[in-house]
Amino acid sequence: MPDKRDEIILRGLRENNLKNIDLNIPKEKINVFTGLSGSGKSSVVFDTLATESRRQMTLNYPLYIRHQMPRYERPHADLMQHLSPVVVVEQKPVRSNSRSTVGTYMDIDPLIRLLFSRIGSPPIGSATEFSSESSFGNCPVCKGFGEIVAPDIHKLIDHTKSLRDSAVRFKPLAPPGWQGRWMVDGGLFDPDLPIKDFTKEKYNMLVYGPPEGERAFSKYYYKVGNRDIEWDGILPRFIRLYINRDLTKLKIISQDDVMAMTTNTPCPTCEGSGLNPKVLECKINGLNIAQYDHLEMTDLLGELANIKDPVGTSIAQQAYPSVKQLVDLGLGYLSLARKVGTLSGGEAQRVKIARHLGSSLNNITYIFDEPSAGLHPEEIDMLTHMLKDLRDNYNTVVVIEHNLAVIKTADEIIEMGPGAGVSGGEVVYQGAQAGLKKASAITDLDHKVSVNKTPRQAENSFSIKNASANNLKNVSVDIPKNVLVSVCGVSGSGKSSLMFDAFTGNYPETISVGQGSIGTSSRSTLATYMGIMDDIRSILAKETGQPVGLFSFNSSGACPVCEGKGVTTPDVAFADPVTVTCEACRGTRYSDEALSHRHLGKNIVEILELSIDETNQYLKMPKIVRKVDTLKDVGLGYLTLGQTTSSLSGGEVQRLKLASHLKKEGQIYLLDEPSLGLHTKDNAHLLDVFQGLVEKGNSVILIEHNLNFIAASDWIIEMGPGGGKKGGEVLFEGTPESMLESETLTAKWLRKGVKG
Repeated sequence: MPDKRDEIILRGLRENNLKNIDLNIPKEKINVFTGLSGSGKSSVVFDTLATESRRQMTLNYPLYIRHQMPRYERPHADLMQHLSPVVVVEQKPVRSNSRSTVGTYMDIDPLIRLLFSRIGSPPIGSATEFSSESSFGNCPVCKGFGEIVAPDIHKLIDHTKSLRDSAVRFKPLAPPGWQGRWMVDGGLFDPDLPIKDFTKEKYNMLVYGPPEGERAFSKYYYKVGNRDIEWDGILPRFIRLYINRDLTKLKIISQDDVMAMTTNTPCPTCEGSGLNPKVLECKINGLNIAQYDHLEMTDLLGELANIKDPVGTSIAQQAYPSVKQLVDLGLGYLSLARKVGTLSGGEAQRVKIARHLGSSLNNITYIFDEPSAGLHPEEIDMLTHMLKDLRDNYNTVVVIEHNLAVIKTADEIIEMGPGAGVSGGEVVYQGAQAGLKKASAITDLDHKVSVNKTPRQAENSFSIKNASANNLKNVSVDIPKNVLVSVCGVSGSGKSSLMFDAFTGNYPETISVGQGSIGTSSRSTLATYMGIMDDIRSILAKETGQPVGLFSFNSSGACPVCEGKGVTTPDVAFADPVTVTCEACRGTRYSDEALSHRHLGKNIVEILELSIDETNQYLKMPKIVRKVDTLKDVGLGYLTLGQTTSSLSGGEVQRLKLASHLKKEGQIYLLDEPSLGLHTKDNAHLLDVFQGLVEKGNSVILIEHNLNFIAASDWIIEMGPGGGKKGGEVLFEGTPESMLESETLTAKWLRKGVKG
């Protein structure tokens, strides 16, 4: 009998669509779960393995501590043994606020502040005083934000118009508001003279107020009289009323409206650092903390290694591994001060991975959800080396992945399927790579990239001239019209800056489909997302004479027992939480009264169980037919109206977002990495949608790393050569066939993809 202690043993797994499956996952190996989206991979890895490991870890704490910790329901399974502590790197986007930087996200900044407080000269004090959020450490002018928010007179005033014709663009200071009427009727200014024709004295009076030491008054007319009010100038008034106060307390005007009239410039007092100038006087080896924050990671490693003070060395050694991890993942060009919100998808993915890998602990189970998402093939090569290093350090690695390069690093492949949803939930194959070729009709490890040898010829093109947003280096490029174009290049090379900043600035009519998630709450369904749920309810209400709210589980139609949730969670005190299907509505969420009313023989639940392909047989309203047809156009006819958006795969979400933007011919579509979350077999479906759009006279532009999409394009533009300051140039423009002869990074991997 072989010893099973080196395996995670899972028996009778029944979470979501899993069909009572058994699995043994070998430890200290790279285990890759693959299969179509929705086949049950996440149900095994996250909902069972990760959840049970976390649940058992919390059992080690006393009850009074456990009560304060996250509580996990025991997964639906018969047996789960030999689990180890888990580190989970999910696919969720990096969360950030306006102050979040790479340094704060990686928890490196607190160590750098501590370092300066201990060995910086001249000494300042505690570590907190090196923070822009402390009362001493923040800049007295910009209050720690590093930027000055100043009104922009050209945004505030249209100099070609008169005051009466709304020359002041900011509504609270324009007619018919009282301040606008005051300027028009007060007698201080000619209300019918264009601002550009004002004398210098009158213009300065309007914009800046009276000269220093003088006062000016203007009449304000009430319904029952008038009085003189002191005039202070549009800019001083705007600053006093709308900038130097808490904007969140303004009811009529929103913060966004105020910011639309301003420009942000680096604070001259702190040079954009947000720190008190006294703090910036403290230095280590000639550098202050703001200069440390702006060093590239590769240079920061050198500075940390150069610290000789014994106390400083101890602190630097704690920061070093996290910085080194970023460099090893190809992010050496980033700085600690880089705002998290400005990172590209691929950069954010690697920063997230690096955050979890600074530990030298072993015998850990590392779980990755599509770690290749947003990465260029060159960066995926670094990723696979990192996975192997984790395994070689006696850890178990579990990866959910569609990318063939990552799948090929696996010691053990577990394919779920054979289909998605109710057609999935079974183990199609488990074992080495060689056996997968015989057992699976889904994942083809020998897949070869097919190059488009007959690209469409464009007659006209879009033009970008001298673009310099972010890291772009005065880029000028022509993009062919009415063809399929791919813009590629390593993460941070300038693809998004070129397309989402420069291109959409020139062509604001562009329909942009970004990586942003859609509403994915448990109460959000396909019908609600497409905006037809209200119409379905109104059809039922009209036919049955009942109120519309009766056909909503968020309103009067909700099951009275579970309140429209479909499940109940009994109070079990300090024991593990339990979720039970509601016995009253049997999980439908609706009351018996709501289910008793029908349209063409079907109640609300049965209508929501209709597939998109079946819908038009029962629902003939033109708006519903039109919306449903767009879902068919993107190949989603098999989904049901009531399917929750949280249950959709990445590829389905991409196509759903695209469907909501589909219009007639002559449109410009710009899509940011539409292949995210797609199994190789699903690529063809989405490519067919894009090719169909082009055939109807649309222009389709993809920002993409996926070689299958790049090779199928009519035209390719590659940015690079590196990320950040090392990028921002156009390396290649041409057809897929001509790229095979090029010497760029993408060309190198395209040649490998063609060979298989």
